[in-house]
Amino acid sequence: MAAKRVFISFDFDHDDDLRNLLVGQARNPDSPFVIADWSLKSPLSGDWKAKIRERIRRTDLTIVLCGHHTDTASGVSAELEITRDEQRSYFLLGGRASGTNRKPRSAYPSDSVYNWTWDNLKQLVGGAR
Repeated sequence: MAAKRVFISFDFDHDDDLRNLLVGQARNPDSPFVIADWSLKSPLSGDWKAKIRERIRRTDLTIVLCGHHTDTASGVSAELEITRDEQRSYFLLGGRASGTNRKPRSAYPSDSVYNWTWDNLKQLVGGAR
């Protein structure tokens, strides 16, 4: 089975370290995913949502990294809405071991924040359609 192409949605102001950790895990030899690292790391000019939409369209799955401030990250909420509009799979991954990992405001109440372990991550990616 081909590795799934993943878009990472994260709070640039607070969780860039989490993105770096996930990119590192994608390099593991048994990784079921590759990072299509098209997430925003700096502001885009013009219609940034249209630019993000094109990036998300080129992936199979969005992983939303949830940290302590994700609920205030408007870009993460917008990326999740675009992911759903484009009918891409997604899941929310808890990035911080201590404290509360917060969902983006656009997350559904039924969306779970999953524990970030390597085995769990592989299972979540493998189960995404």
